[in-house]
Amino acid sequence: MSSIPLTVRGSKRLGEELHHLKTIERPNIIEAIAEARSHGDLSENAEYDAARERQGFIENRIAKIENILFNAQIIDPLSVDNDGRIVFGATVRLEELNSGNFFSYQIVGDMEADIKSGLISISSPMARAMIGKEEGDIIEVKAPSGNYEYEIVSVSYI
Repeated sequence: MSSIPLTVRGSKRLGEELHHLKTIERPNIIEAIAEARSHGDLSENAEYDAARERQGFIENRIAKIENILFNAQIIDPLSVDNDGRIVFGATVRLEELNSGNFFSYQIVGDMEADIKSGLISISSPMARAMIGKEEGDIIEVKAPSGNYEYEIVSVSYI
């Protein structure tokens, strides 16, 4: 499997989630299964079935996070040699040329992308259009709803 790019912050978040799942969620679900078993006949026990389903979800998520962290290439945006160009980890402020609206995004790995938080995946059309560009450049992003042009207002690494 190839390496999975993650920012330091993304790696920390996944580590915290993994710790929570192993130390809080896993013991709670084991207790819930034991409680449901104590109620007798398991074939008609909805509480037991729900607890087992939740256990499966938790165990799958633990395995997924462990796999991601094992294969992660953790990149500190502050230590990237970028020569003023946009690279992985950059936080970019853009102005959409038609509307004049401003947007700010950080380019992160696929596993930590969250558009509502301003974190866009390195493999997204927006990030691919920005990589290698610098402040003052104009980029064109092709989206299903049409093409958009943005000016790169500023680039920072935080």
